[in-house]
Amino acid sequence: MDYITINEKDNVGVRLVGNDKIPTGHKFALSNIKNGEYIIKYGEIIGRATADIAKGEWVHSHNVRSHLDEDFSYTYNYCAKELPKTEEYFNGYLRADGGAGIRNEIYIIPTVGCVNDVCIRLAREAQSLICGSIDGIFALTHQFGCSQLGEDNENIKKLLCATALNPNASFVLFVGLGCENNTLDGIKEYLAPYKRENIAFFKCQDVDDEHQYGLDIIKEFVDKAKHLKREKLPLSKLTIGLKCGGSDAFSGLTANPLVGRISDRVISAGGSAILTEVPEMFGAEQILMNQCESIEVFERYKALIENFKNYYTSQGFPVYENPSPGNKAGGITTLEEKSLGCIKKAGSSKIVDVLDYGELKKQSGLSVLNAPGNDLIASTALAAAGCQIVLFTTGRGTPFSTFVPTMKIATNKALAEKKKNWIDFSAHLMDEDGLFDLIIKTVNGEYKCLGEDVREIAFYKTGVTL
Repeated sequence: MDYITINEKDNVGVRLVGNDKIPTGHKFALSNIKNGEYIIKYGEIIGRATADIAKGEWVHSHNVRSHLDEDFSYTYNYCAKELPKTEEYFNGYLRADGGAGIRNEIYIIPTVGCVNDVCIRLAREAQSLICGSIDGIFALTHQFGCSQLGEDNENIKKLLCATALNPNASFVLFVGLGCENNTLDGIKEYLAPYKRENIAFFKCQDVDDEHQYGLDIIKEFVDKAKHLKREKLPLSKLTIGLKCGGSDAFSGLTANPLVGRISDRVISAGGSAILTEVPEMFGAEQILMNQCESIEVFERYKALIENFKNYYTSQGFPVYENPSPGNKAGGITTLEEKSLGCIKKAGSSKIVDVLDYGELKKQSGLSVLNAPGNDLIASTALAAAGCQIVLFTTGRGTPFSTFVPTMKIATNKALAEKKKNWIDFSAHLMDEDGLFDLIIKTVNGEYKCLGEDVREIAFYKTGVTL
């Protein structure tokens, strides 16, 4: 068989083996489709034909358009599955607040981009201090923290504080300048309710030698962190982030459904999963709405979707202009098609909460997080919400990593073989046990994701910069 039909309702098939007319992963008509008729994939509408399409003909951007510009009224019809309860364990670092880290790391976080170089130098000089069970010392630099106003400035503070609260960080050093909008006093005030004793602060303008001052603090951190030990912990303490990027037509067939099974498996054991990239839910949001555990959660999720759509239109952009050139080259035609594949990462469990950007996870189970589709911005938001690891599915590949282990899961064998220095796992065989075992090895510290040496953060910036 050189093609696959995903759902019995579909009027298009997907080429598993391409030819000179239809590339691998692209769609073709299973029957004659008239101009204006719906294109059906995954058993759902992914667009309308803009011309008559003959049986066997290539179905793509040249003869299909999105239908998301049409009016749609959301309803609530709960249909999530109640998952069986299981017991699973991993070896992690138990934190004082009851959380669990999968890494024993030290973060150096600048309040403002002006002190990035100080933080980079501190991290570089501290590498020689790493010993015992310490997994790494990282400077999480960024270019913001000053000249932002109102909510924009508040969001940057929230994100940095949430980053510091990630359980993978055994100790955190905040480095300020002394004259920035994002003040250390504001950060201390925000963090005060958490009563963390593993976070230190200093302003470069207040000390004679900022490098020596910071290094002395890090040495104290190292003396404590090197003795920390892993212990057996229930999987209920694990939170996984769900993200895709560089998607292709196989994303919704292999990697995303596979990650959805992993999400269900973690949640069955009492753990948590967080789904984000809100714009890539457009066209499939009704399915997720029906997974909300209550009318209250449904209303909050609906408001999230509507607010994000209004954000698009207020900037003069239609909500349906989303698939990137890479997505289209890989066989994705419309946003609906992309979204229906994207949400498969969420699995079949109920949605228990809707989180705002920069907000920490509040309860176990599946949550939806307010963040855009941009890979690094969304992955940073997932980690800041409390995810100890991000499962990142990709059909075209990417080398990036956010500040927690970011596992790259290829949708196809060709990518996995071509980019062995990027890809941790290939989903082409749909090996659920194989992926779950690799995740457990990763959280146990027995496997290191290929991008872990790179640690980056990025913000969802929405306001004025002075």
